[in-house]
Amino acid sequence: MGRFDSYSGLLTAFPYAFRQSTSRLFRSYVVVSAALGVVFAFLMTGALLVLIGNTAGARGGSLTLSRTFYVVVGLLLFLPLVAPVLFVARRHRRDRRVAAEYDTALAAAGYLFAFSVYLGGVASMPARFETNGEVVTRPPPEGLFAPVVELLYAIPPAASPLVPLVGALVVYAAHRRYGSKHGNGEPAYSG
Repeated sequence: MGRFDSYSGLLTAFPYAFRQSTSRLFRSYVVVSAALGVVFAFLMTGALLVLIGNTAGARGGSLTLSRTFYVVVGLLLFLPLVAPVLFVARRHRRDRRVAAEYDTALAAAGYLFAFSVYLGGVASMPARFETNGEVVTRPPPEGLFAPVVELLYAIPPAASPLVPLVGALVVYAAHRRYGSKHGNGEPAYSG
C-alpha cells in the first residue's frame, strides 16, 4: 500500500480524489478548488492579521466578535469550495455505489459555487463607496451580461450572501441527489 492509496485529511484528499476519479471535469475541479482554496486561505489569513493589528490595543467586546466573524465567514466560504473533493474522496475510499454521474455532478456544482461567490461579490457592491478619500461609483452594467449585472445590482447588499448560500445548497443537493446508486435520491444501501 502506497503513501497515497488512501487519505488522512484535507490535504491528502485532493491527490487521492484526483487519482480515483475518472471524470475529467472533476479532476479539473480538484485542481481549481485547490488553487482557489490556497488563495482564499492566504486572503483570509491576511485579512485576519490586518484586523488583529488594527484592533490590538482595543479592549474585547465587539472587536473580538468581529475577529470571530471573519473566521466564521471564511469557513462558510471555504467548506463548500472543498466539499465536492471531500465527498468524492470519501465515496471512493469507502467504495460506495453511487450514480455514474456523481463525480461530474459534484464538479459542476463546485464550479457553480465558486462562480456564485463571485456573483455574490458583485451583488454586494454598493452604488457609491469611498476609497482613499475618493468617492467611487460602481460601473454601469453594459455588454452581453448587462441584464445579469442589473439583476445582481438590484439585490440589496445585505442580502448578497444569499447568492453563495444558494451555490452551497446546490453542492449539497448534488451530493444528495447523485449520492444514491441510481441517481434518483434513493439510498444506495440500507443500514
